[in-house]
Amino acid sequence: MVTSLDRKLFRDLWRIKGQAVAIALVIATGVLLQVMMSGLVASLTETRRAYYERNNLAEVFAPTVRAPDAVLDRLASIPGVARLSGRVVGRALIDIPGDPVPIQSQAIGIPDTGPEVLNNVYLIRGRLPEESHRDEALLLSGFASAHGYGIGDRINVTMNGLRRSIRIVGLAQSPEFLFVAAPGEMVPDPARYGAIWMRSSALAAAYDMEGAFNEVLLSLSRHASREAVIAAVDEVLAPWGGTGAYGRDELVSDRFVSEEIEGLATMSRAVPPLFIAIAAFLLYIVVNRIVQAEREEIGLLKAFGYTNREVGTHYFKLVLLIAGAGALMGCLFGVLAGRAMIPIYTTFYNFPFLVFRPDPGAFAIGVLASIAAASAGSVFVLKRIFALTPSEAMRPPTPADYSKTVTFRGTVGRLLDQPTRIVFRGLARSPWRALALSAGIAGGMALASGMTTIYGSFDRMMDLSFTVIDRSDATVFFHTPLAEKAAFELGRIPGVITVEPFREVPATLKFGRKTHRGSVSGMIDKPELTRAIDDKLATIPLPTQGLVLGQALAEILDVEPGDVLTVEVREGRQPTLAVPVTRVARSLIGAPAYMRLAALNDVMSEPGRISGAHIRVDGARADAIYRRLKDMPTVAGVSVSENARESLQKLMDQGAGSARYIMGAVAFIITFGIVYNAARIAQNERSRDLASLRVMGFTKGETAFVLLGELTIIILVALPVGSLVGYALSFAIARGFSSELYQIPAYYDPFSHGFSAAFILVAAAISGLLVERDLNRMDLVTVLKSRD
Repeated sequence: MVTSLDRKLFRDLWRIKGQAVAIALVIATGVLLQVMMSGLVASLTETRRAYYERNNLAEVFAPTVRAPDAVLDRLASIPGVARLSGRVVGRALIDIPGDPVPIQSQAIGIPDTGPEVLNNVYLIRGRLPEESHRDEALLLSGFASAHGYGIGDRINVTMNGLRRSIRIVGLAQSPEFLFVAAPGEMVPDPARYGAIWMRSSALAAAYDMEGAFNEVLLSLSRHASREAVIAAVDEVLAPWGGTGAYGRDELVSDRFVSEEIEGLATMSRAVPPLFIAIAAFLLYIVVNRIVQAEREEIGLLKAFGYTNREVGTHYFKLVLLIAGAGALMGCLFGVLAGRAMIPIYTTFYNFPFLVFRPDPGAFAIGVLASIAAASAGSVFVLKRIFALTPSEAMRPPTPADYSKTVTFRGTVGRLLDQPTRIVFRGLARSPWRALALSAGIAGGMALASGMTTIYGSFDRMMDLSFTVIDRSDATVFFHTPLAEKAAFELGRIPGVITVEPFREVPATLKFGRKTHRGSVSGMIDKPELTRAIDDKLATIPLPTQGLVLGQALAEILDVEPGDVLTVEVREGRQPTLAVPVTRVARSLIGAPAYMRLAALNDVMSEPGRISGAHIRVDGARADAIYRRLKDMPTVAGVSVSENARESLQKLMDQGAGSARYIMGAVAFIITFGIVYNAARIAQNERSRDLASLRVMGFTKGETAFVLLGELTIIILVALPVGSLVGYALSFAIARGFSSELYQIPAYYDPFSHGFSAAFILVAAAISGLLVERDLNRMDLVTVLKSRD
């Protein structure tokens, strides 16, 4: 049954429909982000779990140089090992016709008979290779799609220095390759890195591994200690060149997916509450204004017998309808936004299936949080309603004391016309109201400028990474560490301008209980192509002894200059070193650790060895140089800086980094809602005063000037404050978007702050036009009869 109060409720909603829609949209965006991000977290987590489970992804990986198959029996007897599988893996180069750059790939052995015990491939099309046909292979489906390969095509692959022609009989995916990036690179690019699966006997013959393996995959029993198993495996494989077993969570592919999930979870917890809090603040102001305007009506309702509970419930329903409508819209559009994001994730993370599954808890949290926040703001208004008695409510409120107000005499008084003086007096008489509106607009400015700055920060990260830190045109990797003369051989290739050798040593870095599996990069004394830089972009000189850590790695290990790291080298003699940290460098891609090349070779007891070289080339001869490198048997791969930059740019624009566009759009929607509500609130609070001015002879333009002049001053005060808060906020946003893959630098960008200020002014202009239109249509008699 629709009561009289219900009909009044709908009339009130219609009267403030613009403000109600704006507030509902603010709530909707907060709930949208909650539902979308929580759903993506649930979808990625559950899909990854199911994919790993169905394809038996190993829990422990143990690479080694070469171990006989008989060692597998000793490994199987380790307590806690449920299943294991030895396999042959090797680096390979794929020759793509028409592409001068050799493409790195990983060749992986699958059992000659029967299904794989662990790390099963997910066959997309075709069939498995036959044991009797050693030239048959499966190709990673993403790589095949990028280059247009299909079933029956042949590719030329260089394995162990020998070129072979391989026929593709199937396209596959694997949980090992959710995130596809070449060794030594941090940027995913399915076109620049592939995977080939061949029968074990064929691959063992190619890599001289008959009767042996160079990697062990293990799954563990339910209550096994992974650390104890890893320690036992390392002990068994040590005589055979074991380079250190590691858990699934240190697999490059799994680590990056985990970071993406963690980042989404963090934003889902931090961002939506901010938007909902803003909406609750706006609801409080709007409902408080309605209660003040309907003071007499509230008295009449109580005089006619309505209880405090009934009157309070009436206004509480108004809050619930706005909050509930916004929450329901947020739930609906959150599901749609989540589904729209799924193709982005399937582009960069190679799941064979990924379906957006909303998290039921996110719906409950979003709706309940919206209602709770709105209710919290309305409590103060309800207390005022309960305190009103009929006799008090039906009397006009005590007039404000304007005996002490700002006056304008002398030159200032002559320069300012009457409407302008009214503007300044209005601000001086209601400073708290002006401050509240200014604070709300400053918050919108902070959100807009903070998010807009991040757009520039992503571009700055790209520029610094590829023009300041890494100034090379390409990086050449060797199969094994070679003598330094290999760098001179590269320099003799026509068109190579500069050669800068380096040594890359895989290692586990430890500090206290913190551990990071990565590598140590040995660099020449005065590098020019790839450098460690400080916050002022100056080159950091490498110490004769000690490490320079990238900022991301220093944060992961929680170390500062002067701390001593334990470095467990996973190559050659595999020494364990105690190395002091001398400096922390500014790093934007990856988590590097730098050391002098000579010092690194000394601790390895391998003087004069290099793993590769950074090169600068003549652009006109680049294709010829890359073809020459492709034919060199010692070259394991070539990474072209321009290709890496394009891949990272694609990731920023279409992959994980694209979330910044969504956040930016949401920030501007909220900003507009704040500005529009500020204008409407100012209009409602001054409607009777403005009508009085019209009766006294002020024109429509002068009357609008009084209101919009106040709003203009409030906005102009809010802009610099919001800019300062936005600058501080940009650091928090940058940290939220940063990961081990890339670190976003926060900095002051005048264009971003100027653009955000311009948006605020445009929003104010649109709001002002809407308010002026309503002022011009104002019924003076009706307004003046009301009691404010």
